[in-house]
Amino acid sequence: MGLMQGHPLLISLLLVHAERHHGDGEIVSRRIEGDLHRYQWRDVARRSRQVARALDGLGLPLSARVATLAWNGYRHLELYFGVSGSGRVLHTINPRLHPDQIAWIANHADDRVLCFDLSFLSLVQAVHAQCKTIGHYVALCDDDYLPADSGIPGLMSYESWVAGQSADYSWPEFDENAASSLCYTSGTTGHPKAVMYSHRSTLLHAYGAALPDSMALSARDAVLPVVPMFHVNAWGIPYAAALTGCKLVFPGNALDGQSVYQLMESEGVTFAAGVPTVWQMLLDHVKRGGLHFSSLKRTVIGGAACPPAMIEAFQEQHGVEVIHAWGMTETSPLGTLCTLKNKSLKLPRDQQMKLRRKQGRALFGVDFKIVDRQGAELPWDGKTFGDLYVKGPWVVGAYFSAGAADPLVDGWFPTGDVATIDPDGYMQITDRSKDVIKSGGEWISSIDIENIAMAHPAVQLAACIGVKHPKWDERPIVVAVTKPGETLGRDELLRFFEGKLAKWQMPDDVIFVDAIPLGATGKMLKAKVREMPEVLDYCRRAGTPS
Repeated sequence: MGLMQGHPLLISLLLVHAERHHGDGEIVSRRIEGDLHRYQWRDVARRSRQVARALDGLGLPLSARVATLAWNGYRHLELYFGVSGSGRVLHTINPRLHPDQIAWIANHADDRVLCFDLSFLSLVQAVHAQCKTIGHYVALCDDDYLPADSGIPGLMSYESWVAGQSADYSWPEFDENAASSLCYTSGTTGHPKAVMYSHRSTLLHAYGAALPDSMALSARDAVLPVVPMFHVNAWGIPYAAALTGCKLVFPGNALDGQSVYQLMESEGVTFAAGVPTVWQMLLDHVKRGGLHFSSLKRTVIGGAACPPAMIEAFQEQHGVEVIHAWGMTETSPLGTLCTLKNKSLKLPRDQQMKLRRKQGRALFGVDFKIVDRQGAELPWDGKTFGDLYVKGPWVVGAYFSAGAADPLVDGWFPTGDVATIDPDGYMQITDRSKDVIKSGGEWISSIDIENIAMAHPAVQLAACIGVKHPKWDERPIVVAVTKPGETLGRDELLRFFEGKLAKWQMPDDVIFVDAIPLGATGKMLKAKVREMPEVLDYCRRAGTPS
C-alpha cells in the first residue's frame, strides 16, 4: 500500500483552499434586489460556515436534503458549500418545471428545507401545501424584503437565519462517497429520475472541468456562468472556481442579451458558459449595437447542439473561442468538450471548423463507446453511428429511488443518444434514441404531451414530435387524429394544455391527420410520423426541416 496521507475528497476542502489561498478573489452578483453585490472568497467561506451552523440549529441529520429554487448568486453559492460541507445534501430544483412536477420532486426527495429567491415566491405559494416533508422555508433576502404576509408558515429571511450564527465551525470529516447533491432529470417518460452525486465524484469532476482541454479555468479568469445553478450544478463551475480561485460573476435573473453583455464588459469576463439560446440573444444585441467583446476569450456552449453559424460568429467576428460540449445530468454533467489536438492546428480553417462543430473528445474521468442494437462495439471511423454508452467515476451508477431498475449495461450507462466517433476520438451526436425534445437546453417529454392531448374527449390518438426551431433548437408539435364524428380546432386543443404544463413545455402547433402510423405491437412509429406528407408540408411552410 502507498504511504500517503488519507484525506477524504470532500467539497468543504475546496472552500478551505479558496479561503486560504485565494481569499481576496472576488465574487460579483447581480441581485434580485437590482443592485450588484461584491465580496470575496473568504466571505463565502465565513458565511458558508454560518449556513452549516444554521442547519445544525434546525436539527437536520446528516444526508438530509435541503432544496433550492434560486438563480445564480452569492447566497446560492453559500448554500452549495454550507449544505454539502456540513454533510447534508443540496437539492437544486428547476423552477421552470410545472408546479405539480416541483411538488412531486420535493416529496420524492424528502426535502426538509426550501431556500428560494423572492422572484419564485408565487411558485412556492402555489406548491408549499403539497410539499409534505418540507418543514422550513427560507427566502434568500434580508428582513427588509421579507413579505409581510406570504401565506407560508414560518417563512424567515436568509440573512436573519444566517447572521445570528457563529462562523466558528469545523467542517466534519466523513466518507468521500457520501451524497453531496441531488439533481432530477427532465424529459423522461413518467416521473423524472434522481441523480445523487457524491463528494468524491464532485471533486473529481471539478478537477476535470479545470483541465486545459476542458474549461481551462485559472486564477487569471473572470468567469460568468450563465448556465443556471439549478442545471446540474452549473456544470460544476462553482466547485471548479473554488479549486482554481478564479473570479466569479453571477448574472442573477437578468439573462437578456443587453444585461449579459453589460455585465461581461463591466467585470472583465474572460470565460462564460451557457446554452445556445442565451448566446444567440447576446450575439443579436452585439450585432445590433455594433459592439465588440473587450475581454471575453472563450465560451463553453452546451445543453443543446450549437449551431455552426454561432460558432463562426463568435470565432470569426469576435475572436472568441467556442468550446462545444456534451453531457447530461447522469454525467455530472461534463462528458466531452471540443478542443483541437496539436495535429489539428495544421488543418485548413474549414476543416478545423468541422471538428469544432462536433461535441468533442472525452476528458479523463469519462470513457465512451458506441454500440449496435446487439451491444457490440462499433468502429471509430466517424461514419458508423450507434448508441452512445459512457462510464467513469462521475457517471451515475444507480438512480436515487427505492426499487429503481439498474440503469447500467455491463457497467456502462446508455445515454439514449446516437453518435459517431472519429479516429481521433471526436464524438458527434447524430440523433436521440428516445423521443424527447430539447428546447432551449431543456428536455421536453413527448409522451407527457401525448398523454394530455389524448385526454381531450375529441382526440383518438396523438403523437408529439420535435421540429427544428431557429431560436430554441427544437419545439414540440402535436400530430392528432380526432374521434369519428368529432370536430376539433387547433386553438381549442392548444388551450387544453394550459395549466397542465409549464408554458415553455407546451406544443407550438397541431397538425390534424386521418391516421397515425402504428407498428405491429401498436406503438406509434415516430420516424414514419415525421415522414407524413402533412408534417413535411408543415415544416416546409414553417421554414424548418423536419
